Amino acid sequence: MRLRNAAAAAAAALALVLTLPTSAGAADGEFTYRFIGLDGTPQIGRLVDPPSRECINLPEVADPGSSEPADTPRNRTDSTATVFRDPDCEGDHFSLRPFTGHASERLKLRSVVFS
Repeated sequence: MRLRNAAAAAAAALALVLTLPTSAGAADGEFTYRFIGLDGTPQIGRLVDPPSRECINLPEVADPGSSEPADTPRNRTDSTATVFRDPDCEGDHFSLRPFTGHASERLKLRSVVFS
């Protein structure tokens, strides 16, 4: 009888753990990109340990009416980075593999999402 109660308690505990919400994940590492600063000089933007599965508008280039898109992305995170030409993860997109993914100045981007 005690064994049955212990097994039922263990099963209930396992069910509770499986139904608890998990914390939002993050891509570990750094994602960099190049953009043109207000003074007209090239600058490097960085996202360190960015959240996963959440669209991130790159703050320096989020407004198409007031800035050129960023370029030259480098993905040094442990997640795939999908970069988008437009804000809000819309428009043409391209995926950069984890740890070593990169592209040249020809790839333009304004937003990114990490897997």
